[in-house]
Amino acid sequence: MELFQQLLTTPFDFFKDYGGPFLLVLSLLVFVHEFGHYIVARWCGVRVETFSIGFGKELFGRTDRNGTRWKFSLIPLGGYVQMFGDLDPASARSADAVTTEDGEKPRPMTAEERKVAFFSQPVGKRAAIVVAGPAINFLFAILILTGLYAVEGKPFTPPVAAAIIEGSAAQQAGMQPDDKILSMNGEKVTRFQDLTKFVAVNLDREIAVEIARYQGDNQWNEAEPVILNITPTLVVEEDRFGFRHSTGRLGIKSPPADIAMQDHTPVSALRAALTDTWEISANTLTALGQMVMGYRSTDELGGILRIGAYAGEYAQRGLIPMITFAALLSINLGLINLLPIPMLDGGHLMFYALETIKGRPMHEKIQEYALRIGMVFLLGIMVFATWNDLLQLKVVDYVLNLVS
Repeated sequence: MELFQQLLTTPFDFFKDYGGPFLLVLSLLVFVHEFGHYIVARWCGVRVETFSIGFGKELFGRTDRNGTRWKFSLIPLGGYVQMFGDLDPASARSADAVTTEDGEKPRPMTAEERKVAFFSQPVGKRAAIVVAGPAINFLFAILILTGLYAVEGKPFTPPVAAAIIEGSAAQQAGMQPDDKILSMNGEKVTRFQDLTKFVAVNLDREIAVEIARYQGDNQWNEAEPVILNITPTLVVEEDRFGFRHSTGRLGIKSPPADIAMQDHTPVSALRAALTDTWEISANTLTALGQMVMGYRSTDELGGILRIGAYAGEYAQRGLIPMITFAALLSINLGLINLLPIPMLDGGHLMFYALETIKGRPMHEKIQEYALRIGMVFLLGIMVFATWNDLLQLKVVDYVLNLVS
């Protein structure tokens, strides 16, 4: 409700604190994503008609010497690259014809025009152009994180139990204060943050926790580790905005947050960035799978309002947290676009894979129906996610109280 109240009382401050950072980050990531499509299309010899940040009516833009119209459009919630021969920005339909500027009937493409049309390219080139968007989002995030870790270092909290909460799952399993966590289900733990992320996605499933007992003088008996089987307690938390999140809790208190910075060379920073990108992607897919299977509440599925709230919060913390948030959002944007859903890049790649297997494109009617289903599905997800946000921000309660 805090976020909604600020919108009602101080709309200018609301835009400055939340709307501005959200649009800035979103526009940057959309540009990065679409630039991936654009640059690989150019490398493949495809003519790009339009590069748009936003949808709808053009606000301003310019046409470069290659004939590409670069523009900003009215609705700044996405963007697109439209290539020669496409009938829509999603490359969902194409036509082997050209409409003349004088309004005459479309004429067939010439042989030279077909060479630069997207639909006439070999399947390998089309797939490369499509995958370039998500790929550059991952690359962008890796470069950002690498730079941060190399220059600033990486916040580090040792995986040591500063205290054990009374009656918690950890205490019941026999964990003691000052125990050092070595691994969880065989996965090495080097930071307390690793423990937190692992437990958060495993919810209330039993975990084999390998620990080393404290021997004093900042020494642990790692030569004789102890294995404890701990089932985290499933809890639903609510952040300051009112958004709910399911997570697992062992009942272990961490040492003071980020008590040290782990220095990195450029090479080790790159390695850490690659590891973090992989873990964020894997954890996101795990959480989505848990929602599908019913292990995790779909209340956690958030939309534009939730992203905007977090963008503003990170921006208020400072430049470094804001950059980190941009990297996290870039990873998720790349990952979601790779899902095999028609209308997304992953859906196009699925069609190209089937085309490669069959030796010919899928029938146009099948593709058309699949794209319609994909559009309905994505719109449904967007509406559902936005409804979640409105409920958890207490906007729906506010409106109902006004009319009741």
